[in-house]
Amino acid sequence: MPASRPIEVGPGDRRYDALRRGFNQRWIAEPEYVVVATRTDDVVAALGDYLAGPELRKRRITVRSGGHCYENFVSSADVGVIIDVSQMSRVYHDPAMKAYCVEAGASNWHSTTHLYRPYGLALPGGSCYSVGLGGHVSGGGYGLLSRLHGLTVDYLHAVEVVTAADGRTPRITVATREPHDPGRELWWAHTGGGGGNFGVITRYWFRDLPAPPSRVLCRSLSWDWDGFRKRPDRFKAMLRRYGAFFEFERERGERDFQGPDFIRDYDYRDMFTLLKLTHMSNGKVGLVVQMDGDRDDSAARLNAFLDWITPEFRTGDASEITEGPLDSEMGEHPAQTALYVPTRLPWLTATQSLNSSGPNRCGKYKSAYMTAGFTEHQIDAIYRNLTDPGYRNPDALLQVDSYGGRVNDVPRDATAVPQRSSVMKLQYQAYWTWGSDVTGDQVRDYQDAQPESENVHLRWIRRFYQDVYSPTNGVPASPGEVFPTSNTDGCYVNYPDVDLSDPAFNPPDKKGHQPWHELYYGRETYRRLQRVKAVWDPYDVFRHAQSIRLPEPDKDSERR
Repeated sequence: MPASRPIEVGPGDRRYDALRRGFNQRWIAEPEYVVVATRTDDVVAALGDYLAGPELRKRRITVRSGGHCYENFVSSADVGVIIDVSQMSRVYHDPAMKAYCVEAGASNWHSTTHLYRPYGLALPGGSCYSVGLGGHVSGGGYGLLSRLHGLTVDYLHAVEVVTAADGRTPRITVATREPHDPGRELWWAHTGGGGGNFGVITRYWFRDLPAPPSRVLCRSLSWDWDGFRKRPDRFKAMLRRYGAFFEFERERGERDFQGPDFIRDYDYRDMFTLLKLTHMSNGKVGLVVQMDGDRDDSAARLNAFLDWITPEFRTGDASEITEGPLDSEMGEHPAQTALYVPTRLPWLTATQSLNSSGPNRCGKYKSAYMTAGFTEHQIDAIYRNLTDPGYRNPDALLQVDSYGGRVNDVPRDATAVPQRSSVMKLQYQAYWTWGSDVTGDQVRDYQDAQPESENVHLRWIRRFYQDVYSPTNGVPASPGEVFPTSNTDGCYVNYPDVDLSDPAFNPPDKKGHQPWHELYYGRETYRRLQRVKAVWDPYDVFRHAQSIRLPEPDKDSERR
């Protein structure tokens, strides 16, 4: 009996319009068809068809799991085939591998429920419920448990990838972290090398997964922008102390520790925070905190942290800065009014409460790793751009996530995530929708998208980013000979930003220039990833605007 063919959805099919796009409505492709894969054999068949078709190969083949698509790496005009693996979403214990298997199409929330309910375990992954694990894990993967338990890839034992090393024939490879596995470098490349580089990821296996706390203590609060506008010094002091807290927290065990006693005395590795520095048109600045609720000292530690970052708000003329519930949407997170009072919840319940992807809309993103607290220049630039009177967008913000802890215990070269000394991770975000009914058909949809409708948002976020990092060529450069005191360490590959490879925003002629691939990976990690690319995808079948480039030919070898 012949093997069944994978499902193909092309133009004219009522599903086509939905399957040619993801969450980010900026990116809508017109592929020949979309393959809905339900098993690894479907991926093999789809890749085989693509490789055998000369006309198809004139355009790219791409892969989608969750479809968040910060840039147009999956959906763009040069895409001919999209392989959608979202139906490959099983999560189970694999006794043969002595590991937990998570298929690449599983979402954050699906993997959370299917690991926790039967096994009591969790991936320390993201809080955005609909993000697909195929891309999330391959870029490193972090979330609210990462300070306590590390990155998702720190537990990765094996990965199944459909590759095409000869440029003609799809092959299924299971690469493990075992020292003598011939595919070990392919495994390593998937511990932070990013998706769309080496093949189609179909399954992951994890070992020694951690158990999350049975309960967590949560609090979400906000401060009015009106007060910060009257007292910019209070905003800047809060931001200064927030960064200093996590810098001190990293150094708490050192002999010459200079921080406050409560940071020395308390352990804060279980605490994850998201500081939501919205544009002033939102009306409020937000803070979300989650801690281990099983500990008896969690409430005291939470109060000590808040007293440290906002001491002026709680004494004297505190009425100038009004504290209240986080009662407005901020970025990808909805209002969380009920969590204004510190609330202890089962971990799974809290995770569900914080899980959100926001509405379908257009978005632009940028990122930075911070190895220390903010400089005065950075603080001034952040305030200046968030209070820009020439821009109004309640859905524009800088989100500052706490980082470090267990993440920084792992050696820099153990995975393809080299940023193992950071204390914060920043995500610049701007969201918008199509502005008006340009086509006159009495509805708003992607056909109404016009350059001017997005350019105002792109100009703001680009200007903001370049202003903050103007001392290091407009990007968060890693420390080096030119910038020895830099407090940044590049960018997160899972928050891709094509501006990093645009000479207009990252000029190559500037002294100390760091190209996009060094900002994501560092120099040595990128060179190693290039060597993996040369072995597993030498024909560059899997590529996008910021995919791993094949290494340049060795000129000495060519002469020989």
